[in-house]
Amino acid sequence: MKILLHCRTFRLTWLTKLSGRHFHGDHQIRAPLTTADFEAINLCDKSVPKNFNFAGDVLDQWSLKEQTGERPANPALWWVNGQGDEVKWSFRELGSLSRKAANVLTKPCGLQRGDRVAVILPRIPEWWLINVACIRTGLVFMPGTTQLTARDILYRLQVSEAKGIVVSEEVAPAVESIVSECPNLKTKLLVSPHSREGWLSFHQLLQSASEEHSCVETGSQEPMAIYFTSGTTGSPKMAQHSHSSIGIGYAVCGRYWLDLKSSDVIWNMSDTGWIKAAIGSVFSSWLWGACVFVHRMASFDTDAFLDTLVTYPITTMCSAPTVYRMLVQKDLKRYKFKKLRHCVTGGEPLNPEVMEQWKAQTGLQLYEGYGQTEVGIICANVKGQEIKPGSMGRGVLPYDVQIIDENGNVLPPGKEGEIALRLKSTRPFCFFSEYVNNPEKTAATLRGNFYVTGDRGVKDSDGYFWFVGRADDVIISSGFVPLPLAGSDESIRRGGQSAGRAQHSSFLFLGRYRIGPFEVESALIEHPAVVESAVVSSPDPIRGEVVKAFVVLSAPFKSSNPEKLTLELQDHVKKSTAPYKYPRKVEFVQELPKTITGKIKRNVLRDQEWGRR
Repeated sequence: MKILLHCRTFRLTWLTKLSGRHFHGDHQIRAPLTTADFEAINLCDKSVPKNFNFAGDVLDQWSLKEQTGERPANPALWWVNGQGDEVKWSFRELGSLSRKAANVLTKPCGLQRGDRVAVILPRIPEWWLINVACIRTGLVFMPGTTQLTARDILYRLQVSEAKGIVVSEEVAPAVESIVSECPNLKTKLLVSPHSREGWLSFHQLLQSASEEHSCVETGSQEPMAIYFTSGTTGSPKMAQHSHSSIGIGYAVCGRYWLDLKSSDVIWNMSDTGWIKAAIGSVFSSWLWGACVFVHRMASFDTDAFLDTLVTYPITTMCSAPTVYRMLVQKDLKRYKFKKLRHCVTGGEPLNPEVMEQWKAQTGLQLYEGYGQTEVGIICANVKGQEIKPGSMGRGVLPYDVQIIDENGNVLPPGKEGEIALRLKSTRPFCFFSEYVNNPEKTAATLRGNFYVTGDRGVKDSDGYFWFVGRADDVIISSGFVPLPLAGSDESIRRGGQSAGRAQHSSFLFLGRYRIGPFEVESALIEHPAVVESAVVSSPDPIRGEVVKAFVVLSAPFKSSNPEKLTLELQDHVKKSTAPYKYPRKVEFVQELPKTITGKIKRNVLRDQEWGRR
């Protein structure tokens, strides 16, 4: 597919005058790395180079191929906003503009190699420019979602001792409200067509910046990025990655799970604050020379989403199961997707029914992957491999994935335990480096010769892995049945729910059950009344905790009697899965928290339920 290069104005005049080659010094003393080299490094067939910089060793190499005619000047980045604005940059233009951005960060902003920079921007082209500019200059970038509150931003700036912050206009007021409490912060850079007192203007500085910049020769293990992990207990941890762990570590993911070639156009819907944006919208894609497609889409809209697939030559789509759940509610057979051929999903488990509906309506298979901020992709379903609906697929190289018990012993097929990665003599290069300033939490990820993910799962006899839930997502509920007081004529009711106002002096303990929220959500979504659900633990005076389901109803059921519908859904779950897993509490809501993954939705709702927020 040939895409004509088209670069139009987006909020400012992008300067596209291109100068000569701009490669860092290491290129002069060794042969450029190739995609075959990156794959060999991932498969442990080749050593990690001493020095590596994604901007110099990957992006500038694609730029050179464009200059020599080895690669057509197809877009590296293709951005639209659904309102007629469009930006297309080739690798040459991306290189030119990112060098200008690098000069902005190091000269007027005064930032130096190793400084930490918070980057809180929506899906706009400047997010890619700033990230690449940080890589070129050796700055450590810390992405964050624009949904962060002032309190969230304060915590991140203080704990990281960030020297700089780059934000969009809607985030600036939150930063201003807490900046006096951040003594280490010396630079505030605003990405906006408007100026703001106390802020440097990225657009103004970019226009006057020089294109001449020498890429820093960073070490492969030198810090490149920090991601704040979302936890259910305690404050978020700072997971630090190196230039090689992210910059090289996703080569196999890009080739086999995403199935990318340089002619592909990939649309990854992840929020810019999460590492999945780095995987699908930067490193995996550009390692293989693919075009990264971006739709601004501030809020998710199924019609706009489907129209985009019809209008643009997107070949590869990556989105969370939540998105596919919404899409299969539509009559997808009415849509003729322009070029779509490969669909992947991750970030939370995929319901088998959604997979089946998607394939039935589009003819396309969904390939689920599973990974973590700390270690990247762990399991995946890939082309040429049998798909078992509901499974995360098999372990991916270079990892040896196992299910272990609390003592670090490998469990046999069919036994539930923690998903873990067997460690050899050296730590895999694609692992995160550490939780910054938190050696205890870093050490807690190890159990014997295993790295433990904190997720629970099961491995079947064919080597496929099945997700159960986060270790802290698993609901442990007691099987109490209330016993009536002597003389009471009340009968014991199944499940411990009593009629009337009878008093109970004691309870019959039937054991403690481990309940994975995904199993309950999968059962609920099979009911025609349910569009989406999130299942969490809820405090209970008798059982300690019970299953609670937050449910978004489909239009035909919105006027239903809530008590009757609750009983209907509970009975449905009892019939679909083990009876003890049914939600004892059901709350109907208009929408779930505006996050793209089920894991984060559950975190928010569970915190609310237990009074943490």
